[in-house]
Amino acid sequence: MSRLTTHVDVHLDGVAHGGWCVGRHEGQVVFVRHALPGERVRARITEETRRFLRAEAVEVLEASPDRVAPPCPFAGPGRCGGCDWQHASLDAQRRLKAQVVAEQLRRIAGIDREVAVEELPGTPDGLGWRTRVRFAVTPDGTVGLRRHRSHSIEPVDYCPLAHPGIDRLNVPRKTWRNAAEIEVAAAAGTGDTLVTVTPARTGTPELPALDSPVTVLRRSRNGRVQPPRGRHGVTENAAGRRWWVSAGAFWQIHPAAAETLTGAVLDALDPQPGQTALDLYCGVGLFAGALGAAVGPQGRVFGVESGAEAVRDARHNLRDLPQVQITRADVATHLRRWTPLRIDLVVADPPRSGMGADVVRRLAALRPQRIAYVSCDPATFARDLAVFAEHGYRMDGLRAFDAFPMTHHVECVGVLLPA
Repeated sequence: MSRLTTHVDVHLDGVAHGGWCVGRHEGQVVFVRHALPGERVRARITEETRRFLRAEAVEVLEASPDRVAPPCPFAGPGRCGGCDWQHASLDAQRRLKAQVVAEQLRRIAGIDREVAVEELPGTPDGLGWRTRVRFAVTPDGTVGLRRHRSHSIEPVDYCPLAHPGIDRLNVPRKTWRNAAEIEVAAAAGTGDTLVTVTPARTGTPELPALDSPVTVLRRSRNGRVQPPRGRHGVTENAAGRRWWVSAGAFWQIHPAAAETLTGAVLDALDPQPGQTALDLYCGVGLFAGALGAAVGPQGRVFGVESGAEAVRDARHNLRDLPQVQITRADVATHLRRWTPLRIDLVVADPPRSGMGADVVRRLAALRPQRIAYVSCDPATFARDLAVFAEHGYRMDGLRAFDAFPMTHHVECVGVLLPA
């Protein structure tokens, strides 16, 4: 019998990046989902490699005191893959994330540091925070969410993590024929809502009537967004400003994340009037706006972003700050242009893949006084910190935030100074 159809009893010793717990069976490492450290579980093997097994706990033989009943009826082995820790208390989730960040820093970057993950305000039960949700659609128009490491779809009636503004639309309770995906956004501070429909190959999507006023967009097969009616974005409030965010442009999905991270970045950089700052991967301009206000008319802020929609949004959002200049460019290529300038401060908020060695090397060559590195992936964060250390920068401070409750994701803000 193939091991993919067998079960093993395993004791879990620790936690690994990605929402896994780690144990051993007959000397082989086993990564198990839906388990907690200290538990003994019966696990179904889902993948076998030369070096390890992947599995999911289908029966808990000895439970951890941190185990709770998942609040979502669609969570569990073989079901929706969006959440990793619904079976753990929120305090335990934050401890697990802190352990993962600390382990990645130690193993990859050689940094031995105690980590605490801070709760974000406004969602004490860890639910109702997700202001952007991407639903998948089956060929018959049924809405669901992807299962873990799979293209198969778990049909859902609702998502407990979805913000109330999304839930009011009842998107998953409708039939969406000829649609492949449905992205739903709700601006927590303004009440704006937006639905973007990606068509299936079978024809033009049929748009059902929704239960609340909303702008509905269609995304063409070449990726462009076509508005059948209304606007093609939402307005957000954060850091004392209003922000226009087009469909497809990046915005933090936890309602408190943009405000909290902006405060953390300003605390890390301590910008002063007249200084020059860079905002790398600047999106719609959130950090550039805060830095522009702090350095004042005598200072300068240069933002770089590769996404065309986000660049248009950033220029619109910061049109009242002439000291802020936004450029559409590849970050690695554009860093060469600032070599003659004195750069005082840098904030970088790259995608999950991180900055990469080339960007780190070129940024370090500019010798900024302080760098704030915002990261949503502790592994690539630690990898880049190791490269920074090779080029004369050390991590002086670190804050971590539980911006994605019930999942394994965590947001970090590291402060780098010249060694």
